[in-house]
Amino acid sequence: MYGSGNNQPIIVLKEGTERSKDKEAQFNNIAAAKAVADSVRSTLGPKGMDKMLVDSIGDVTVTNDGVTILKEIDVQHPAAKMVVEVAKTQDAECGDGTTTAVVLAGELLKQSESLIDANIHPTVITNGFKLAAEKAVEILNSIAVPSDDDKLLRKVAETAMTGKSVGGESEHLANIIVKAARDVQEGKSVDTSNIKIEKKAGGVINDTYLVKGLVIDKQRVHPRMPKVVPKAKIALFTTALENKKPEVSAEISISDPLAMQSFLNEEDATLKAMVDKIVSVGANVVFCQKGVDDLVQHYLAKAGILCFRRLKESDMIAISKATGGSLVGEVMEIQAKDLGTADEVAEKEVGAESMCFITGCKNPKAVSIVIRGGTEHVLAEVERAMMDAIRVVGVAIEDGKVVAGAGAPEIETELRLAEYASTVGGREQLAIEAFSKALEIIPWTIAENAGIDSIDAIIKLKTAHDKKKKDAAYYGLDLDTGEAVDMLERFVIEPLRVKVQAINSAAEVANMVLRIDDVIASRRAPPMNPMADPSMGGPGMSGIGGMM
Repeated sequence: MYGSGNNQPIIVLKEGTERSKDKEAQFNNIAAAKAVADSVRSTLGPKGMDKMLVDSIGDVTVTNDGVTILKEIDVQHPAAKMVVEVAKTQDAECGDGTTTAVVLAGELLKQSESLIDANIHPTVITNGFKLAAEKAVEILNSIAVPSDDDKLLRKVAETAMTGKSVGGESEHLANIIVKAARDVQEGKSVDTSNIKIEKKAGGVINDTYLVKGLVIDKQRVHPRMPKVVPKAKIALFTTALENKKPEVSAEISISDPLAMQSFLNEEDATLKAMVDKIVSVGANVVFCQKGVDDLVQHYLAKAGILCFRRLKESDMIAISKATGGSLVGEVMEIQAKDLGTADEVAEKEVGAESMCFITGCKNPKAVSIVIRGGTEHVLAEVERAMMDAIRVVGVAIEDGKVVAGAGAPEIETELRLAEYASTVGGREQLAIEAFSKALEIIPWTIAENAGIDSIDAIIKLKTAHDKKKKDAAYYGLDLDTGEAVDMLERFVIEPLRVKVQAINSAAEVANMVLRIDDVIASRRAPPMNPMADPSMGGPGMSGIGGMM
């Protein structure tokens, strides 16, 4: 509200609206962003801890994957939601480094608090952060090394899975991941959507294996159908293989038993015609997105056709892409040209259940990984770890560059940024120095989560990087000894894009939060009582009625 000339209040905002301005708004937003960063900070690094997330219906997720944790947490504060978006963007672009991006964003905002307290304008801070981010990316590119060797790619995958719940099987899984990435590679591009993952409880993680083709978690619909179909010609239906039900309610009155039999015969004939049409185009395998009538199952089995039903839409699209078949929406309109082809479609036992294997596909750029493990929770975490590793291997192949891990690039970038800051001058110099200081949070947190004294670890790293040796930029923290060692020699490596994206995303969200100087929040409407009838003054309205 604002006072008029005669000191009468002028109400501008709706009653109940909350407003915070200037430093109060900035510090509130910074506090919310830091809270999000703190919630995932303990999961960072190979010795980070796990979080147990229990949703509203009691489902449990045990993970240390930053983006999974932040997706499950119901964040309400608008500034905190902006930081959660950083994790989602990082995951979409790189598949890994989500916790790094969020922790770094929180630390940049923490460092900016002292600058705001010193009355440095947020615009000056954001300009300094922008300059620092650009220089940091330049520094990272200068210390990157080529990654065109499969051995390096396997180490990239192992590094991405370190600290995840994959037991001691990271080497076995890394071999599978690199083979899968190479199988779907076209030139320098790796379409990781062509790598399908299926998980089945039972066995151990080491039983995980690669299939050159597609694996669908479905069983044949009828026991008399063949288990194996060589030289498969595949029909793909998005519609049900059943008699269509009318859109509106309908009643048929039949007084003559012969008419009833005629009606049933007509229904059977319609279903038989569907199967005859499938047989006539030469299909010997059918995948249906919806249901398959029992009579259709019988006729298909009699014709020696293998059928699977109720597939996910994503599976139907994957089969279409791999086999070259077209998705057909009307059974009677299918033609021979719509059929996909594969060397073999078979139902095979995996553990105690059966799954469908489609191998020798028309498009060879389709592979599947079958994950095995003792429990559903183990399988889910192994799947998350492998998805991250698949993405980072794909990124490393596409960009052809990697950097050392274990805090090495952050410390090197910090030291070089500090030197760069003095060449900029002005108040932006303070912001660049704050940015460089914020990068220290990554090795600091990695050491802290491993039970190592963080101050000693940072001193050792800075000493190693200050030696100005040829390989000084690659010294990271050995979490077993607490010493600074050459991480390229240890093959602890990460794709360049993961680090570049994390720095750019963190800088962008920090700048966005810092530029907000006024937060106006409308009061939320109270939830409507479903038992209340406003026209009758029901129980939900009694409180309001009492005030009127």
